Amino acid sequence: MPKLVPLAEAIQTHVKDSMSVALEGFTHLIPFEAGHEIIRQGIRELTLIRMTPDIIYDQLVGVGAAKKLVFSYAGNPGAGLLHRVRDAVENGWPNTLALEEHSHAAMANAYHAGASNMPSATFRGYRGTDLVTVNSNICFVMCPFTNERLACVPSLRPDVTIIHAQRADRAGNVMIDGIVGVQKEAVLAAKTAIVTVEEVVDDLREYSELSSNACVLPNWSIAAVCHVPGGATPSYATGFYPRDNDFYLEWSNISADRDRFTAWIDANVLQTPVAKNTSHLTAGATT
Repeated sequence: MPKLVPLAEAIQTHVKDSMSVALEGFTHLIPFEAGHEIIRQGIRELTLIRMTPDIIYDQLVGVGAAKKLVFSYAGNPGAGLLHRVRDAVENGWPNTLALEEHSHAAMANAYHAGASNMPSATFRGYRGTDLVTVNSNICFVMCPFTNERLACVPSLRPDVTIIHAQRADRAGNVMIDGIVGVQKEAVLAAKTAIVTVEEVVDDLREYSELSSNACVLPNWSIAAVCHVPGGATPSYATGFYPRDNDFYLEWSNISADRDRFTAWIDANVLQTPVAKNTSHLTAGATT
């Protein structure tokens, strides 16, 4: 059964230098606060895995926490570039960053293969694309039954997967409501999983009728549960708070300049304790 522990303890216990780490969440429930705790603890040399990495990975790359990014589409939703990722790739600041780019379908299939304890994922895809020229982990195999040429990629088995969810019960079972994305597969594929939640409740069954799209992750799949209200801000948490669209737009300006980015990290991450709520930004956003 997972331990209900403070976020700082969970990260210190389970996330180490040079590990492969996936912080997953699709549109909402992005585990920003967990990513910030990784920054606070100065963890380095990570292989970061994520379908559609956005601002939190821009921040992790910008502080030098990552050596490699395994991803499908990297950008600031609705605003454009990830300036810190681009600076690392083009200029090696603050350190060089290796890239392994995939399609969304490949990432989803690779997580599913990892959750199934398979060495690779086989699917229809990549035919006619340029990604095969820049990613040596994209291969093609012939189906022995149909002679169809199929794409094949290594399964994703992160050392640690971190997700955010609306609630957990006191036994450590976790309920995700709304868009599920690949959180379930990423947790089941990982060697260790950490979940931050908005609230801890006595019985998840009391909430099962509130949504037709709820997913429950059993406690045996999770190592640590952390009560972190507002832990997905500035993304949204269905049923709890909306997306901070203004911040996503402002991030393009903050991240475009190295000094301004560093000042923002210092004011809003390094000098800010855990458990911020829906308005976690300070005047540092315009520092």
